[in-house]
Amino acid sequence: MTETTPKDAPLQRSVTIPNQRGLHARAAAKFVQVVARFPQAKIQVSKDGQTVNGESIMGLMMLAGTQGSSIEISASGSEARAAMEALISLVEGKFGEPE
Repeated sequence: MTETTPKDAPLQRSVTIPNQRGLHARAAAKFVQVVARFPQAKIQVSKDGQTVNGESIMGLMMLAGTQGSSIEISASGSEARAAMEALISLVEGKFGEPE
């Protein structure tokens, strides 16, 4: 039996969606592209009690993340920290959108 130690626990971080159009198709696609850069990380995204796989554009869009709403990103695996940093940077950078 393997015990889960704190270092094995998933990283979790809440972030507010700042861009005007929220977590729409293009933003979700960019999120999935960043997740794909970290194959050794498992990413999940939650909003209002609903959790989806960070590799799913449709799942992310179903969260209906609007401007000002908060999502929680959870990352586990050997690349969790790097993936989390990249995803937080993407969201806080408004998914690369001008507004």
